[in-house]
Amino acid sequence: MIEVRHLTKRYRHTTAISDLSFRVGPGLVTGFLGPNGAGKTTTMRLILGLGRPTSGTATVAGRAYTDLPRPLTTLGTLLDAQAVNPHRDGFHHLLALAQSNGIGARRVRETIDLVGLSDVVHRPAGVYSLGMKQRLGIAGALLGDPAGVMLDEPLNGLDPEGIVWLRGLLRRLADEGRVVLLSSHLMSEMALIADHLVVVGKGRLIADTPTAELLRDRAPGSMLVRAEGADAFAELLRGAGASVDVEADGALRVHGLDGQGVGRLAARHRVVVTELTPVQPSLENAFIGLTRDSVEYAATPSAELPSEVPSAEVPSAELRNGAR
Repeated sequence: MIEVRHLTKRYRHTTAISDLSFRVGPGLVTGFLGPNGAGKTTTMRLILGLGRPTSGTATVAGRAYTDLPRPLTTLGTLLDAQAVNPHRDGFHHLLALAQSNGIGARRVRETIDLVGLSDVVHRPAGVYSLGMKQRLGIAGALLGDPAGVMLDEPLNGLDPEGIVWLRGLLRRLADEGRVVLLSSHLMSEMALIADHLVVVGKGRLIADTPTAELLRDRAPGSMLVRAEGADAFAELLRGAGASVDVEADGALRVHGLDGQGVGRLAARHRVVVTELTPVQPSLENAFIGLTRDSVEYAATPSAELPSEVPSAEVPSAELRNGAR
């Protein structure tokens, strides 16, 4: 339903997106991942017609989003939860959005109940916490009972209950056959929510793949093994083709053999195994490995904080003169 084809966006001497193509279909939760500055938000803005691409196209249901007669009934969106009039209450914020698309007040009240804002919806949006604003933005995305939703960092500011609620909501929308596209930097949540991943770096497509395949190829699982005579057993495991790392507490982290293989090897050599725990692959590790060459703002690992705070007894000349 959402299709990006050879999309490029340049700002003078900066290329934010370069020949980007992907498609987001119904029935799946698709995660849109990338380091800071990768072009995710720019791509979403171009999908909504909030900017003009240098070249290429972005369509929703086969049309430009701005050409849809009632866009909120086709694709509900949340790009910036903070983009609300602080003096307008939540109800009238949603009512204005609804009326722009021919949606009645009854649906506004339904979405308010759905996102759990009934007790605060008549307060000015300026007093809302970030989590409350996220819920208000999600309510706006759901106003038109749309065929799909596109959410930019919707998990920011939500408490644990809110994260679990949103996870269930997105799963239900996908199970109903709707399109779900969301971006987030919370890899642990994306591993739980996303069925499919589109990964970008420096404006270019890095991966467009099912989540399970990315984890299998980029972050294979391992076994945590504790055994009597661990050093000798580690050599046996390596001889069987496994890769073995010794943890600080003496446990063995085994790659390349599953639990059954480790158990059979231990039985054959009469090794007493006291723990055999599968360790699930990490989407965070897979993501870092995949995007390592595409990070725009990487901190220097060797950088150290100063061992002591400089003396503040004598202000610098700039401070004495009131400079900032």
